[in-house]
Amino acid sequence: IHPTIDTRTGRLVVISCIDNLVKGAAGQAIQNMNLMLGLPETTGLQALAIYP
Repeated sequence: IHPTIDTRTGRLVVISCIDNLVKGAAGQAIQNMNLMLGLPETTGLQALAIYP
């Protein structure tokens, strides 16, 4: 969630997104890559999302 003020209108703008990267094939691909590289299975899957 990223709140910001639009100075032109004086309105609060809140930007949010739902990321389901861990579900389905994308999460499985990351988990498999971790195993192939000898990393813990959950590396990169438990991090909190951040606003760029």
